[in-house]
Amino acid sequence: MRHRAPQMSPPKSIEFRRRWWCPTTAVVLAAVVLTVMANPAAADPQTNVLNKGCSLYNATNLSNFYTNLNNTFSNLRSQLFGANMKFATAQQAIGSDPVYAMAQCRDYLSTADCVACFDTAAVQIRNCTGANGARVIYDGCFLRYESSTFYDQTTLPGNVGICGNDTESQPTAFQTAAQGLLTNLETATPRINGYFAAATRAMAGGGTVYAVAQCAQTVSQSGCLGCLQVAYGNIQSCPPDADGRAVDAGCFLRYSATAFFGANQTTNITPFLGGRSRNKNAIIGGIVGGGGCLLLIIGLILLYHYHQSRYAAPRGKTIEASELQGPKNFSYRDLKSATKNFNKENKLGEGGFGDIYKGTLKNGNIVAVKKLVMGTSRVKADFVTEVKLISNVHHRNLLRLLGCCSKGPELLLVYDYMGNGSLDKYLYGELRGTLNWKQRFDIIFGTARGLSYLHDQFHVTIIHRDIKSSNILLDDEFQPKIADFGLARLLPNGQSHLSTNFAGTLGYTAPEYAIHGQLTEKVDTYCFGIVVLEIISGRRCNDFNAVEAEPVTDYLLEQAWKLYDDGMHLKLVDEILPGSNGYTDKAAKKIIEIALMCTQMPASSRPTMSEVVMLLSDRPTDLMQPARRAFMDNNKRVPDDTSSTTGSSTSNAAASFTEYTSR
Repeated sequence: MRHRAPQMSPPKSIEFRRRWWCPTTAVVLAAVVLTVMANPAAADPQTNVLNKGCSLYNATNLSNFYTNLNNTFSNLRSQLFGANMKFATAQQAIGSDPVYAMAQCRDYLSTADCVACFDTAAVQIRNCTGANGARVIYDGCFLRYESSTFYDQTTLPGNVGICGNDTESQPTAFQTAAQGLLTNLETATPRINGYFAAATRAMAGGGTVYAVAQCAQTVSQSGCLGCLQVAYGNIQSCPPDADGRAVDAGCFLRYSATAFFGANQTTNITPFLGGRSRNKNAIIGGIVGGGGCLLLIIGLILLYHYHQSRYAAPRGKTIEASELQGPKNFSYRDLKSATKNFNKENKLGEGGFGDIYKGTLKNGNIVAVKKLVMGTSRVKADFVTEVKLISNVHHRNLLRLLGCCSKGPELLLVYDYMGNGSLDKYLYGELRGTLNWKQRFDIIFGTARGLSYLHDQFHVTIIHRDIKSSNILLDDEFQPKIADFGLARLLPNGQSHLSTNFAGTLGYTAPEYAIHGQLTEKVDTYCFGIVVLEIISGRRCNDFNAVEAEPVTDYLLEQAWKLYDDGMHLKLVDEILPGSNGYTDKAAKKIIEIALMCTQMPASSRPTMSEVVMLLSDRPTDLMQPARRAFMDNNKRVPDDTSSTTGSSTSNAAASFTEYTSR
């Protein structure tokens, strides 16, 4: 059987930065055993192993780890068996060695078969002993656990297509029917509640193709679509082989010439096929530049497009997720023309990194062009390395880097254009009062997920260092996109008069970083907490504004803590919110307390951003009460500056670079 071991590269834990899945070569440890289901009516949990793997790193406290693991597995089984569910998540996130787990069965399995498949997976996954992450994927189900949250992951490097050995007797007819059915499932499944569909298609001349598509229920609709697009690209060259599977972090796609689900278990996908389009822009995550702008991109995102091209892999061979898009570079002349010579009328904003302009490319696409005010030779040398890194970062809550230009008088970055601009203008700017409660919560939750990805799910840890309302952009649906991640280390010395020892904005920056230069992921947690308070209150963090009729003489954070101490923290809520779009006092109280937890001192008392995501979710979680922090004296504060992104000293930049890339 032709196959290549998949390597779905799950996220790193907070404590351990690991390379998945093979103990010796950092590729997948996997075994593939594929069989055809000859009798789908018979009880069968379909435990054919498609993929399995263990983390290279063990938990630190094995006793605590096994307790957490056992509890999560017990919880998962109870949901699958007692609640008759086919998808479940569970977590023990408080304390050392947290465990986040997910299980999913194919919807056509009976409850008994689903639980049997889960039990088989639970036994097999324990062969990883004390590994702080592992997964097992079968035809009928999968089980995965991690030391940090991974529930919204969709496509990851190493996704794979697995083709069968046997070729159908009517190859042309089978190939046409199989590819058409898979294409329809790719389109319809993200639009179906529960993200699951089983369907069949008759072949010309007789015979039937059977296929299923499924996504994890915790991913977004667009994430499900993007994952299935990659999955289809992975197995579209398998037909006319009689069977094929595509395995990825957030989805599963399978077809066969033999029935593997009952005739009464099919889904009518016809109503969900209207307006089908591939929407390539939705899954392209970056552009590989040439010359001075060699931008890398996650191969799996481009795999679908690669195999749509004339370079399609020969039929039947395993498809690897390692192809890169060809050389691409934005010329300075084109970007100058797109922005009308960087005309001030096209200016979108400015910050510590430089001015941002709206541009219209020759193909009509609208982009945002950032001119970096970084003219030193050191910065230019670092530029290519930096954009290589950040162009590989793909998450729906992170602003997408399209490309760059390093051949010209300025260094330029080209991003997706966000028509709704930055969050700050909706909180205390010209559009104040236009965000309802649901929109504000979605912005909080999306920002938390983006930071969790940067800290724990990318292959290196990225600490933003300058999370603030003006660095959170909003798309057409008011979903947040974190901007300027990964750029702080490019700042030259002496960029700002405020400090040359840290890169951040006073008022948002954690005290341990602003005062002592102590940089960890918890610096971003602190900044996030400040932004949440701004979102809830509609106040700028460093303004002396009024919450009620009386003037407020404290900065926002101090005011929030004082109201919390008096049990009156709901008075912090923006007066336009109560009674609108699902607002409740209970929900607002929870959000404020999470924000205060994020601003606790010392930094070790703050939750990780992965824990914050769990606290914000609807899943039951133990919410610890925030502990009172110490304040800086008002008279000793340094006033904030609107262009307050600051430079980092050479020593700090070197230290952070080591921290940034070595994990």
